[in-house]
Amino acid sequence: MTYAITGLDPEPFAPLFAMNDAKLAAHNARRVTATADRGFPCRVSLCDARAGEELILLHHVSHAVATPYRSAYAIYVRAGVPAASYRDALPPVFEGRTLALRAFDAGCMLRTARLAGPGEVDGAIRALFADDATAYIDAHNAAYGCFAARIERDAT
Repeated sequence: MTYAITGLDPEPFAPLFAMNDAKLAAHNARRVTATADRGFPCRVSLCDARAGEELILLHHVSHAVATPYRSAYAIYVRAGVPAASYRDALPPVFEGRTLALRAFDAGCMLRTARLAGPGEVDGAIRALFADDATAYIDAHNAAYGCFAARIERDAT
């Protein structure tokens, strides 16, 4: 069983970087500068921004479904980075973080969930996908609750 993790498409976020602060605020977004090399996880590159890098902090609907499990929260994105793609490997943004893994079925209903600490994420993903009814998994940072990435079965 293989899985794939892909960063968010950068295109919908690109116009935000040209906006002034007032326009960003009208979109429930803020321009921020990373103050450390960790703690500013970009959801496009799936890497933490480096100190001094500019990001946009915005409200993002990560689970845009017509079920009670629709979900949204704040995320960071950086400009000019391609969407990351990992197959049977974990992105750097998962390293050292405890993740909440939420397994959903094809109807976008929650099947089960589990917490996975550092070093446990790959095994937890594989265990959740051992249930054939699990269609995809949404990973969230357990402490802050923000969306980390979507994990899908890799059909290749």
